[in-house]
Amino acid sequence: MMQIRKLENSILAGGSLLAAVLWTFPLYWAFITSIRTEDRVVSDAAGLIPDEFNLTAYASALFNTKLLTWYWNSIATSVIITVVVLVSGMMCAYAISQMRFPGRKLLYGVVLASFMVPSQALIVTQFILMNDMGLINTWAGIILPQLIVPVVIIVYKQFFDAVPKEMREAVVLDGGGDYTLLFRVYLPLNWGITTALAIITFIMAWNQFFWPFLVVTTENMMTIPVGITQVNDAFGVYYARLMAVALLGAMPVAVFYLIFQKKVTEAVMISSGVKG
Repeated sequence: MMQIRKLENSILAGGSLLAAVLWTFPLYWAFITSIRTEDRVVSDAAGLIPDEFNLTAYASALFNTKLLTWYWNSIATSVIITVVVLVSGMMCAYAISQMRFPGRKLLYGVVLASFMVPSQALIVTQFILMNDMGLINTWAGIILPQLIVPVVIIVYKQFFDAVPKEMREAVVLDGGGDYTLLFRVYLPLNWGITTALAIITFIMAWNQFFWPFLVVTTENMMTIPVGITQVNDAFGVYYARLMAVALLGAMPVAVFYLIFQKKVTEAVMISSGVKG
């Protein structure tokens, strides 16, 4: 029995190592491409082993593109989306969980039913609406359609439902209202959930490509994922510079993930559990 377990563990470890190599290879290839000259990249002599260390592509990405502008657009829109989604989702969840009003169950049913509608099905309608409102090539045009995140409402509601009623009654007896309950009692109790949801919402907003690609047509308003597609010129694609921009664009989220890895994993498990 022990030998069988050791064999199973060895197979599992080998499979995990192989999966890790397959996952990291594209990143490795992007890196060694970014530190080569453009001529070397397209040369037949270019192999898997780094044979030169040239930072020309990174210098070009920083000074010959609008990378810093794209950084700013991504950071600003992602932060605004994260804050608005969390605050609005928290307040909506509190109202559905703790307040009694006509249509409460219907409202929660609509939130649950929104999972059945793929976001791609709303793209045309959203684009027409943003165009009619004059929000094409604006932060508002990028942000507004991304403020619908039902999973945040559902997760918060489940937490609020689990809070003991005695705690609410004690605060009400002391003269506290709904805002006191939400922001001074319930919110401090669920900082862990709030942090996890904030991280996953920020990463999703940062990595969003399809909608910003449709609603933004000028380079000054592009976010990082969309701006990467503009790293070319009339003579074709510069692969080293493209890889440099891609790595620089992904670096903040990668660092963010490494720092808050535990919270990100927790958020993914929470959202997966709700969706399942």
